[in-house]
Amino acid sequence: MQISLLQCQSSRDVQANLAYIDTQLKQLPRQINQAQLVVLPECCLLFGGHESQQLQYAGTEDDGELKQALATLAQRYQVYMVAGTIPMRADDHRVYSRSYLFSDNGETLGSYDKLHLFDVDVADGTKTYRESDTFHPGSRITVVDTPFGKVGLAICYDIRFPDLFRAMRLAGAEIIALPSAFTKVTGEAHWQVLLQARAIETQCYVLGAGQWGQHNQGSRETWGHSMILDPWGKVIAELPEGLGWVQAEIDLQQMTKIRQQMPVLGHNRFIEPMLAK
Repeated sequence: MQISLLQCQSSRDVQANLAYIDTQLKQLPRQINQAQLVVLPECCLLFGGHESQQLQYAGTEDDGELKQALATLAQRYQVYMVAGTIPMRADDHRVYSRSYLFSDNGETLGSYDKLHLFDVDVADGTKTYRESDTFHPGSRITVVDTPFGKVGLAICYDIRFPDLFRAMRLAGAEIIALPSAFTKVTGEAHWQVLLQARAIETQCYVLGAGQWGQHNQGSRETWGHSMILDPWGKVIAELPEGLGWVQAEIDLQQMTKIRQQMPVLGHNRFIEPMLAK
């Protein structure tokens, strides 16, 4: 099974972002007859748009221009795709930050709405982030059964909440995809160590697809360093800076061996995590 993460430098220009992803998929290095899972970063089609722009492009549960565009790419290039995040309408004039998992024929296999919203203060040019002004939090975890394994979905800031990742492991996750757009400040300090911690704790492959560089005339700067980690916490592929693909092959037999040799799930004496209402 080949994993391919796309590191982007998305903007508010939806069509330009879509064209970049299309071009990269057209050039995707791949082996014939090998299953391919592509992971796009958070805000892959609309980065930094204000509430009005998010609502303009937000789809509904079964419809949406951005969802259809990404599903079409999955079908065109015959890849399974964790399609970054796109805005989908909520009931309170906000939007969900939603990640879809599409099959290689463009079918929707599952979706996940970001649970933990980035309402924090950071020592960078933006200083104050308040995602909850525009986004509505999700209300469920997602683990999707695919022909190549059970895939858990999380988004960016979710990485700081280990209960979510334990819940996904308990739900059967073997691979966890994390579309992200970590700030440069927080990414430099915490990105890799958080990914490694979650991989080690869950004994899952963890796929961190990130945004990189300056966005929207320098109003935001993201960390990049998209990486693939194995269930032992080892970084097996990384793109520190720049744009393009991060690729690696994964072996679930290695994961099974690690879990058998160190059965931490069975040893854990704490009760199972429960999502608050």
